[in-house]
Amino acid sequence: MTRSQPRRARGTVGHAYSALNLRLALASFGLVTMTVFAVLAFRADVAWLGVVCAVLALIAVVDLIIIQRRRAARRREEPGARHSLFE
Repeated sequence: MTRSQPRRARGTVGHAYSALNLRLALASFGLVTMTVFAVLAFRADVAWLGVVCAVLALIAVVDLIIIQRRRAARRREEPGARHSLFE
């Protein structure tokens, strides 16, 4: 069972450990920009930069998966609650 925040975290139910919605927006932005930069780098024959950008895009995908799992756990723990971008 996935918890909405990790154990031993400094956050509480009233004050979240991590701003999941903000992390979601930032990870999405990172995924899009790193994907575009990777494509541009490969087209410009700068393969090492393309690989670095592709790895960063992959890290953003993993972060998006983790964020979505934590958001789903939070929805299970607090059904019907609405969260702003910063909580």
